[in-house]
Amino acid sequence: MSAFKTSRRLIASTAVIALAVGVTIASGSAATAAEKPVTGGTLYMITHAEQFDHVDPARVYTGRDIAIFNSYIYRNLVSYKPVPGATGSSLVADLATNTGVPSNAAKTWKFTLRSGVTWEDGSAITCADVAYGVSRPFAQDVITDGPQYLVGALDIPTAKDGSSKYKGPYTRKGQKYFNKAVSCSGNTVTFNLNRSFADFNYALTYPAGAPVKRSKDTGDKYDLKPFANGPYKIASYKIGDTMELVRNSKWKKSSDSVRTPYPDNIVIRFGLAEDVRDQIMLDDQIPNTLNLDGLQPANNRAFFADPSKKDQRSNVYDPYVRYGAMNVSKGHMDCLDVRKAVFFAFDNDALIELAGGKVFYGELGDNPVKPVLGLDYAKTTGNIHDPNFKGAGNPDYSKSLLAKAKTSCPDAYDRATNPDKGITYDLADSATNQKAAVIVQDAMAKAGIKMKFNFIPPGQYYSTVMNPEKQNDISYGGWGADWANASTVLPELFTKEGGFNLNQNWDDPAYAAFKKKSDVAKVETDRAKQAKMWQELSQYVMDQYWIVRVSFGKSQQSWGSQVGGVYYWEPQGSFGYGQLYVKN
Repeated sequence: MSAFKTSRRLIASTAVIALAVGVTIASGSAATAAEKPVTGGTLYMITHAEQFDHVDPARVYTGRDIAIFNSYIYRNLVSYKPVPGATGSSLVADLATNTGVPSNAAKTWKFTLRSGVTWEDGSAITCADVAYGVSRPFAQDVITDGPQYLVGALDIPTAKDGSSKYKGPYTRKGQKYFNKAVSCSGNTVTFNLNRSFADFNYALTYPAGAPVKRSKDTGDKYDLKPFANGPYKIASYKIGDTMELVRNSKWKKSSDSVRTPYPDNIVIRFGLAEDVRDQIMLDDQIPNTLNLDGLQPANNRAFFADPSKKDQRSNVYDPYVRYGAMNVSKGHMDCLDVRKAVFFAFDNDALIELAGGKVFYGELGDNPVKPVLGLDYAKTTGNIHDPNFKGAGNPDYSKSLLAKAKTSCPDAYDRATNPDKGITYDLADSATNQKAAVIVQDAMAKAGIKMKFNFIPPGQYYSTVMNPEKQNDISYGGWGADWANASTVLPELFTKEGGFNLNQNWDDPAYAAFKKKSDVAKVETDRAKQAKMWQELSQYVMDQYWIVRVSFGKSQQSWGSQVGGVYYWEPQGSFGYGQLYVKN
């Protein structure tokens, strides 16, 4: 998911429908590289969101938040090398002594813990802690929203409904199955998988594979204050106010070659009004501040036009594909003709202009796989390449599709066109999204589509739309490959077992064929053949219009004049947080 070797997941929920505000690289990194890092001081981070979606390591699944928490409060068996450039996508040992030893055609993986690694109370991290941490995502009635790679890969039998027969550490139902799949011998943990998984160690860069101390686990409340083993620990976390990280006195640099903690403490300030947040950056009011959001479009233009800010900003193609996910479950967007009508009605030109033009927006996309994945990307047909597609929308063509829907799926037609019903679009609440909604609503009205909007507080966005009971008809999302294989995109987004299926498409008549082909592609060991399969599946997704208004976006970020050590960490699509410091 990036313009490089990619490794990403959800884009942070402050993303907007038109403005690309993801995670980005430091344009001033060449200058900061020559500076000597400074220890001490307070590093501030500011955001309009009132909270992090999740802090529990098993539940964190946005690229930005993974980068933050992996850098500061928890550690994994393996990590990405904390350097800029392509080298940053290489794996290094973290809690383990190496990056894993595969055997049995990569169906078995072993990791040995290094000595001297401790929790924030000084107790040693054990193999049992690793196994317990890995067990928690199986408790899916308690631990929600996180990645499912480990749940899907471990050699544990499934029930008739497709769920794992292991139900997690709280009920311990099926515990014997888990104990066979994840076992400890001294300080070595062994994972037994249900298939060959040559890049399984990449999945363990996710905090969902991080250790958790059983005696400190508080179930769903662990989301508020996980027990730390990184260089910082949580001193306080008040939703809507602040989170403060302070040094973890039990962390030892001798046991950690990945992190270099410079600030004495880190304070994240939540819930800032967007105008206030932007003014802080425009005037450099708090020089030791990192902006976790993008700026509003007009302020973004001003910030990038100011030559004095040249070392405090970035504007790059980010790792993410952004899109509107169609909820195709019954009673929602369960009609292909209606989905197509919505697609061709969008006024993309106006939305791009709202975003600051193509300089800041990027380009319209034709694929759930971003071209930076290289081998797995192929230009699709139809969608934005259809002769009926127009940048400003084609309401007449949309009307013709609705006319077909009136016969092919009258209930869906009625929902889309009836003023008392209408289609509801989920968006994170922001000033830009509010403006974008007006553009979208007007464009849909020209085609005879009634569009409504559900604005969700940014810090609660993904936890809301990933709940099938709360999700509406269309939900805005962003995704990038978790590592350089579309196996971390297509199955994750469009199969029931995936970690981010906003389409709820498992009852769609088109689903069975997709799932069958996806399962075959996942286990194909000939990389060229596998890539061809992914290309065909991308075309399949676009032909079903399961996602609409796809974009290969650019992102802008900003930081204060006293923030040093800024660089782009490719595998996380974000700042290299672990090396940031406050200048004197």
